[in-house]
Amino acid sequence: MQSDGRWALQSEPYSCYFGGSAEYLSCFAQTIGESELWAMHLALHPQANLLSVSRKRYARLSTRDNKLCMDSNIPWGMDSLITLVYLDEKYSLKTCDNRFLSNDGKLVMEHRPNTSFTLELKSGKLAFKDCEGKFLSRTGPTGTLKSGRCSRPGKGELFDLEESHPQVSRLDVSNERVMSLIPGVSISANQDDETDMETFQMEIDKETKKCMFRTNGGNYWTLVTHGGFLSTATEAANNGKYVCTKKNGQLAAVSDSLGEDEQFMLKLINRPILVLRGENGFVCHHKTSNTLDCSRSVYDIFSLLFSDGFWFVSSSGLVCTDGNKPEDFFFEFVEYGRVAIKGQNSKYLRGDQGGTLMGDGLSVDASSLWEH
Repeated sequence: MQSDGRWALQSEPYSCYFGGSAEYLSCFAQTIGESELWAMHLALHPQANLLSVSRKRYARLSTRDNKLCMDSNIPWGMDSLITLVYLDEKYSLKTCDNRFLSNDGKLVMEHRPNTSFTLELKSGKLAFKDCEGKFLSRTGPTGTLKSGRCSRPGKGELFDLEESHPQVSRLDVSNERVMSLIPGVSISANQDDETDMETFQMEIDKETKKCMFRTNGGNYWTLVTHGGFLSTATEAANNGKYVCTKKNGQLAAVSDSLGEDEQFMLKLINRPILVLRGENGFVCHHKTSNTLDCSRSVYDIFSLLFSDGFWFVSSSGLVCTDGNKPEDFFFEFVEYGRVAIKGQNSKYLRGDQGGTLMGDGLSVDASSLWEH
């Protein structure tokens, strides 16, 4: 790995370097030149939670202090969402309100040289080196994330990126109340406001594709003998019944059929900005039209509420980005780490073979599942 963050790939048996041009690649170079240097992209989805390895604390946007603070025991809500932005072969850290972290700890709206960091890998962990050769670390009593004095990363300068699970509030359609963890461990639909107590994390099992709901205290929803819900379990259960709301607002898994009492609306809390990746690449604006590509190696960051032009599905099935009024899309969390998106025409957004985002999918398959 070079000082500018680029990598040279060396053959172990022959000690030659891999490189060349777009038309011809080989592994015969005896020395490292410009054509043997590679900019590496992280394979994980660019929206994640940032964990300090030494302090075991997560990054959180502190709107009061106007900083990123490494002081959260659990990554909860939109303030814990970090988006990695790849620009000029370096990475920047973007907060949920679209501000960049600079090396002095300040949050700024514009991308600058002091908001760009070179990634270094140490024992499977990440270190962020700034334009002055110093590394990000947790500093001060509030755990402010900024560059310290170290020019070599130690344990205090190492971070993990963890997958950011969707966190939702659940609205009972029948009484328009929000589910809450009140009092203590009971789950009821009886609140008007949304706080951390009304926010639950969705964790979908990779094999069964069943969903577990986790509270901000780290416990899971579980069934009790009378069909009600408590949040005391470390594992989730299932009795094959539909969940409904009783007249007193308490939840119970006792229904055999679907009705209004069994209908709930999920509000996605921790994705005010969104990056989508499908089976062929990232979703990105088309350079010369109002449509969207879905096979790009780089990505655009979209707001779920956008004032300059809304997504809509045209009569020909194309997904366009310059609508004059908002159009509803329905998110279906059907697999671990992936969501299906349905338009008002009851068809799914999918990527076609040409890399265009279409709104004409009839069912959920690999082309209509999106990493978020």
